[in-house]
Amino acid sequence: MNLKRGIQIITAAILFTGVAAYIVYAIFWAAEERDTEAICRQVELNIEQNRHPGFINPTIVENILRTANIYPNGRNMDDISTQDIETELQKNDFVEDVTCYKTANRKIHIDITQRTPVIYILKADGSGYYVDSHGKIIQKTTYPVNMPVATGKITQQYAQKYLSLLGNYIISNDFWNNQIEQLIVSTNSDGEYTIDIIPRIGTGTIKLGTIADYEKKLSRLRTFYEKAVPTIGWNKYTTIDLAYDGQIICKKTKNK
Repeated sequence: MNLKRGIQIITAAILFTGVAAYIVYAIFWAAEERDTEAICRQVELNIEQNRHPGFINPTIVENILRTANIYPNGRNMDDISTQDIETELQKNDFVEDVTCYKTANRKIHIDITQRTPVIYILKADGSGYYVDSHGKIIQKTTYPVNMPVATGKITQQYAQKYLSLLGNYIISNDFWNNQIEQLIVSTNSDGEYTIDIIPRIGTGTIKLGTIADYEKKLSRLRTFYEKAVPTIGWNKYTTIDLAYDGQIICKKTKNK
């Protein structure tokens, strides 16, 4: 009787220990499973492209967020602040707008709209800055070769208010974006800002005059290019003056 009772007690103890171990295991397993289910498993990034891709790319975005210690991939979804991600990315001058949100399948989605630099202002000391299509200054020291560069006597106010308009017009038009390389800004005897254009093709200088009616002036020049240049060539004139309303005044190159 004592032996049988002892076996019963031992068996009950083993069963109790097994059940307790199973309960503990189940609790930890469930907790681990819940944690795994709550982990961000992917960052979906959509960058709206413009004429100058590369200022913002996935590597740059990841580096910004990792530096701020808020890169979401692998983190618990509850610990991820989409507002912090938006705020950090918005600090980059080339980001115009950013939206971040969580999806039902444990992903973080980020939509970025880039600013569009339209002209690069190169200062006399070699430093410079971009101006975007909205007239915003973007500090940077290099520029892509297919973007017009402005040099000379340029205030930030003039760059933001006027050169941004002309730069946007140029890069939005494939013909002019392929033709215009540099803008040289100076002032005339009346203190007005005037612009000389250095084309990518040919040896001449195009005198735009003031920025007033620049679209009409460039329209006249394009007509001249399309009708006259095929016959006379690109190097016929040293200057092409568009400053006077409805006229194009050309100065011939010597011995041409």
